[in-house]
Amino acid sequence: MGVALGAPLYPTIGAVISGGIMGDHCSPISDTTILSSMASASDHIDHVNTQLPYALLNGALALVLYLAAGFIM
Repeated sequence: MGVALGAPLYPTIGAVISGGIMGDHCSPISDTTILSSMASASDHIDHVNTQLPYALLNGALALVLYLAAGFIM
């Protein structure tokens, strides 16, 4: 779809992959989130709440940088 729209290929691939990773960190039903909270013997929702600010901050930063890369390329 990115090629059909004329979007730059590498930033488009990076945006899709980083969006998936951010969604994995923000999701309370993600397998890695569940396993991390079980391995650390912490409450599951507490683990999600501690990961959420970091994931949202990095997601916002990535959004700005991918938009800049899209306009520059």
